[in-house]
Amino acid sequence: MVCPLLVSGFKSFLERRGQLARWCVCGLVVGLFTWNVSLFYLPGQAFTYLIEFGTKEDARYLPEVKQANHYEMPDSPGYDSQWYAQIAMHPRLGDPVLARALDNLPYRARRILFEWTAWLIGGGNPTRAMDVYAFQNIFCWYALAYLLFRWFPPVSWGNCFRWAGVLCSFGLIFSVRAALLDGPSLLLLLLGMGLLERGRTWWAAALLGVTGLGKDTNVLAATVFAPVGPPDGRRWARAAGQVALVVVPLALWMVVIGRWLGQSVEVGRRNFRPPFAGLVEKAADLVSSLMAHGYPRPAVIDYDLLVLVGLLAQFFFFLLRPRWRDAWWRLGAGYAVLMIFLGDAVWESYPSAASRVLLPMTMAFNVLVPRKGWWWAVLLLGNLGMIAAPDLLKPPGHENLMVDGPVELRINPANNAQVTVAFGKKNWWEMEGSRWGSFRWSMGDSVVTIHNPLPFPIEADVRFGVRSVDARGARVSANGRVAWREQLEPGKVLSVVIRRVLLPQGDTVLLFQSDRPAAYPGNGDLRHLTFSVRDFEIVLKERR
Repeated sequence: MVCPLLVSGFKSFLERRGQLARWCVCGLVVGLFTWNVSLFYLPGQAFTYLIEFGTKEDARYLPEVKQANHYEMPDSPGYDSQWYAQIAMHPRLGDPVLARALDNLPYRARRILFEWTAWLIGGGNPTRAMDVYAFQNIFCWYALAYLLFRWFPPVSWGNCFRWAGVLCSFGLIFSVRAALLDGPSLLLLLLGMGLLERGRTWWAAALLGVTGLGKDTNVLAATVFAPVGPPDGRRWARAAGQVALVVVPLALWMVVIGRWLGQSVEVGRRNFRPPFAGLVEKAADLVSSLMAHGYPRPAVIDYDLLVLVGLLAQFFFFLLRPRWRDAWWRLGAGYAVLMIFLGDAVWESYPSAASRVLLPMTMAFNVLVPRKGWWWAVLLLGNLGMIAAPDLLKPPGHENLMVDGPVELRINPANNAQVTVAFGKKNWWEMEGSRWGSFRWSMGDSVVTIHNPLPFPIEADVRFGVRSVDARGARVSANGRVAWREQLEPGKVLSVVIRRVLLPQGDTVLLFQSDRPAAYPGNGDLRHLTFSVRDFEIVLKERR
């Protein structure tokens, strides 16, 4: 009698301990994501690094963008989210200013939902709307982390893996990293599937119809309402009504857009090709890259291969294991069919958009793969993209130079030119960084140039951190006069504030100097170094 009780008690203890361990792993995933994504927050510019504004498109941006303190990727054309963010800041679609600012307004305006939500949450303020738009994906990731426990409660390690397989999928992390529409769309789609499973089919159809305004491919979710069972007029009529409720909102919106804004320049044409043409070309390009580079080769080739293999595993799972009666299978199969027709614009380059376009297929795959036998191998194969996902969350490699202050002191309204700050080209080593910050080492007398494009002088505070590998003196001169001088201690970061620096119209040169020649740091680094400068900030105070 005692022995069975001991066995039962020990088993119960192990079960409780295992469940606690699984919750801890889930918490660790959330914690790592939080820590990593926090590194993309820039003081004064919030999460605008994620939007990927590019300096090559700067001339066409909205006035609201130019007046907002935001990050722009140097020497870059930017990425898709820069167009959607501008709609969120300026949702008056009929305004010619917006049409000139975007690459293709009629095409981008089809996906209006999450621009509207950003504008509404931002209270109609363009800068707040931009910040909300940048943060939407991060919020939706946390919401998905909670919602996914409905399908993957941590009662087993397999469920933990499936939960992480969706949250850490290459497509979802890509959506977060580039502030795109796929993550928020997946959240609404899963809310719709939850309503469907509860038997609230009409509410589910209505919500999925709204989701189509977030991303047009979401209308494929209409497949979940396909009739099942023997022919029945009433059942077919109900299914037709629910499918219409999913499809009609987007169809009507596209008619409105067409009449209001005219026909789009079809950048979307490259999104589709004849069956398998884009997929085969992508596979051929990857094989060619593997053969050309041999080993060792660039990591992105291996990452691209892992993502493609994972998507192919998901595709063949739906192809070879039909389950028409299962709504999740119909959803995944709909996107598997979409995968066949995806074109060059979706497959090309790294990271390719296919992983995020096919996110619903990834979700359905993780729901449906059986939990017994050798199916774990299929589950692992379909989630190989997880291995590549961390590559997308590398911390920003920016100069960490910031200009803060009132708009009237930062921007010349006559030409929208902004106060800028830049490291000189002489005696600075390349920017370095880690997950704790970025900095530049000096090798001798070096300068930072502040450009004031306004027609009047400005007083500003200059803030930065400075660190040396040995004991030495350092000084900064502004306008030819010594503005700061200090003795540096080895390895200690000293916070510096130089107050009331006068910035006349044009360039102001800050000269950084040391009282000793550059020296080897003595830790295997073969460079000559004086000191490093980090977190450089200009705070504009007042007009003079």
